[in-house]
Amino acid sequence: MKGAQTSTMEKVLETIVPDTGKPVLWGAHSNKAKWESTVGVLTLIVGCPTLCIMNWVALEQFGGSLTKAIGAALDHGPVLYLLQNLPRPTKDAIMGYAAWLLFQAFLYGFLPGETCYGQKTPAGYQLHYRTNGLLAWTLTHALFIGGAWYGYIDPAIIARNWEGLLVACNIYGFVLAILAQVKGHLFPSHPEDRKFSGSWIYDFWAGVELNPRFGSYWDFKFFHNGRPGIVAWTLINLSWAAYQYQTVGYVTYSMIVLNILQAIYVVDFFCNESWYTRTIDISHDHFGFMLAWGDATFLPTFYTLQAQYMARYPTHLSEGQAIGILALGLLGYYIFRSANWQRDYVRSKKDEARIWGRPAEFIRCKYHTSDGKEHESLLLTSGWWGVARHSNYLADLIGCYAYCATCGFDNILPWSYLVFMSVLLVHRAKRDERRCRAKYGEKWDEYCRAVPYTMIPGIF
Repeated sequence: MKGAQTSTMEKVLETIVPDTGKPVLWGAHSNKAKWESTVGVLTLIVGCPTLCIMNWVALEQFGGSLTKAIGAALDHGPVLYLLQNLPRPTKDAIMGYAAWLLFQAFLYGFLPGETCYGQKTPAGYQLHYRTNGLLAWTLTHALFIGGAWYGYIDPAIIARNWEGLLVACNIYGFVLAILAQVKGHLFPSHPEDRKFSGSWIYDFWAGVELNPRFGSYWDFKFFHNGRPGIVAWTLINLSWAAYQYQTVGYVTYSMIVLNILQAIYVVDFFCNESWYTRTIDISHDHFGFMLAWGDATFLPTFYTLQAQYMARYPTHLSEGQAIGILALGLLGYYIFRSANWQRDYVRSKKDEARIWGRPAEFIRCKYHTSDGKEHESLLLTSGWWGVARHSNYLADLIGCYAYCATCGFDNILPWSYLVFMSVLLVHRAKRDERRCRAKYGEKWDEYCRAVPYTMIPGIF
């Protein structure tokens, strides 16, 4: 999927940005979507679920080969082929998935947690969040592992019901996106922060509301971004590891390394949940199909591809290879965590901050939100942020490479995760650059001169 396919994906992603003939405004805007935007998002609304189904077909019927699965679809006709090979719903899977959602919603609503505040919205709201994700993750996994240990549940229960769960989460993702669209039009939580493009299809994809809520606390986006999908991520990996053990009699080094690296990422996410409220997902992205279906379906099915693949087709690494891949993944995590820490540290300490033993260097800049208020921000030009303007994205890619490397190089399917993340992060970096240039003006140009590389020093 490299080369031409990556280029094609970038072109599709570029079409889903509203009219860029005008300057991009900081905050909500009402630029009309081009017709290409509507075609682009319609392609993604149809294509993303199709990709998830094709991945499942490749794993079930073609030895994990996505190219063979696509070839068979082209030979028999894509529509007929997909209809004949659609995953089938099951009562147990639908009931189990519904119970999962209700359980996570209960934990989100009733577990104690620290109250934190996100960034100001374009309309000037500063929303509060209860961050109890780490406790929810710990309790969920303790119950799962304890239940498996004492024989109350089969640890491979998720893997063995994967076909039905794939159907259930797809249905929920679409229903959630539709509800978000209706709520945004009829019952908005913060009407001033809504965004309309003039295209219902584009709005369905990108979302109308920035922070849809029930009451003042229950946040749709914050809940779905973290709880059902990311809590499930490590459970799914553990279940596929158990499936591997039950079918071949052992768990490979590759499966162990993958579980360790992705568990570190997930636990880190919940340990720093308050930081997440200030990221682009919460602060800028509106809640539409992209996030609703993406969190409900794409994250738990696509981000776990390596575990699904290795459970069916074990990859055997030597001890040296396993240690090397583990070290690479830990390096990516270290850069990711230290880069984000440096940014938050400098924002809090300002002139007193020191990075890598020297006074931190940064550019002070001001911007205005749509309520007319002026705010100050700092653009860090030292530490990891002096290496590249999006060094955290580089760290993500290093980690993604390590995940995929656990699967070896026999099939491209587990590597499609790296291809997807590369395209996503490059597109996100370009979008960030466009927004920051509109937000900070000449100060952003000054920052780009001080830090010339976007993501990869010397290359990009």
